[in-house]
Amino acid sequence: MNQGVLPYKYEEEKESGGMTAFAGLPPYLHLAYVMGLGKSIEDHLKIRSGDQGYTDAEIVMALVLLNLTAGESVNDIRILEGDDGLCRILDRMKAQGKTRPERRALERRWRKDRRRAFPSPTVILRYLEAFHDREQEKLRVPATSFIPEPNECLRALTKLIASFVARVYSRDPKPEATLDMDATLVPTNKAEALHCYKGFKAYQPLNTYWFELDQVLHSEFRDGNVYAGFEQKRVFEEALGLLPAGVKKVFLRSDTAGYQHDLMSYCAEAKNKRFGVIEFAIGAKMSDPFKYEISLIEEPDWHRIYRKVDDELVDTGQEYAEICYVPSELTKKKDGPSYRYIAIREPLSQPDLPEMDLQQSFTFPTMDFGRTKYKVTGIVTNRDIAVDDLIWWYRQRCGKSEEVHSVMKEDLAGGRLPSGKFGANAAWWQIMILALNLNSAMKHLVLGGNWVNKRLKAVRFWLINLPGRVAKGGRGLIIRLIGGHPSNETLIAAREKMVSLYDTA
Repeated sequence: MNQGVLPYKYEEEKESGGMTAFAGLPPYLHLAYVMGLGKSIEDHLKIRSGDQGYTDAEIVMALVLLNLTAGESVNDIRILEGDDGLCRILDRMKAQGKTRPERRALERRWRKDRRRAFPSPTVILRYLEAFHDREQEKLRVPATSFIPEPNECLRALTKLIASFVARVYSRDPKPEATLDMDATLVPTNKAEALHCYKGFKAYQPLNTYWFELDQVLHSEFRDGNVYAGFEQKRVFEEALGLLPAGVKKVFLRSDTAGYQHDLMSYCAEAKNKRFGVIEFAIGAKMSDPFKYEISLIEEPDWHRIYRKVDDELVDTGQEYAEICYVPSELTKKKDGPSYRYIAIREPLSQPDLPEMDLQQSFTFPTMDFGRTKYKVTGIVTNRDIAVDDLIWWYRQRCGKSEEVHSVMKEDLAGGRLPSGKFGANAAWWQIMILALNLNSAMKHLVLGGNWVNKRLKAVRFWLINLPGRVAKGGRGLIIRLIGGHPSNETLIAAREKMVSLYDTA
């Protein structure tokens, strides 16, 4: 090709020579090995139980790496297969820690000389179909919320994620677990998908995020028409059952989808034998009776809300008031639990123009106090702490779990589902969560410092997507990095930190 008007041209190397575009990815493989992820996959998943072809660990780890490297579809696995250096590293890591008989057993799984380090897109799609239950699909009723019963494979994936979380916990134990429950919409054009409450086709997984550990403990994949609060108590109980034995105290945070009286009474009345009373803060439903009680609040009873910034209190422009309110659902039960209700109001910055009362419509509740229109929200809780502290504690849910949802769908492959089959998409989503949790473990257990708050796309830019050359060196491999790159020291320090994690394995 002629150079033309551009001052460069492309030429293809005849041999790759061990080059890789992901020189910062091996620490993730190393961490997965230290955390026993490969063995845990083989222990929980028995889909590839035969003695031929790729193992469960090889396929699942391939999808985890696909997520970490920004792959969005099954076909993107071909980019990883085309990276000669990464393939060399992956092949070496597969044999790490295995005895000679185990390595020979891996070799015997192939009738011919093996040429691929990663499974093909076809193999991956067939594997994901094992998580789909055709019989459950026959039970669907039109225009009805329905959650297919997960088959044995999907249940095993849930246990696999919990097992990994428990291993992270063993290296960074926390006595408390604040669980943030929240659903997220995943838009899709799949013909089989159902419309969500916003009018477009989507799926709507309900996720339980462990705030202190920065891990997603549990996720239930759902159709778009299943509202977020549907069977939330059951999901919460399942999540509680996955917490490691060392956890002594549990807190719950949820938006208005969690305003379910069975869930609230379950927490307040100590119906969980292990944890007793579970303190919670949940977005209150803005019903007409609740709004009426808010309208009766006198102006002196509203208190300013301040945010602490650099040891200084900054006025947010919002106000709160604690009110005495008992929902009609609780008046029927004499010995029912009592909750605290907090109302929050915020003046709208854009005032209405005269004779233009219908000019605006809002997606959030509003109320008029005098001549000012306010956005109003509420919180219900059984916690006995200062209202200011409660509000900011509750709002930590919005700041972190919603960020996690964004990472799931934008930084990872959760936003692009591979199939029209519900179970296959559910497995894709769960494996994405496994990658999410592995990246979180890398930031907290290995990288530390400023890396903890970096999003995955920033980690890719600074660490994962580094060029390098992989060469043989003695009994192992050498990854040669570009001299003087600012991330070289981080990679070397990460490798040394990984060695210390063996002591707690």
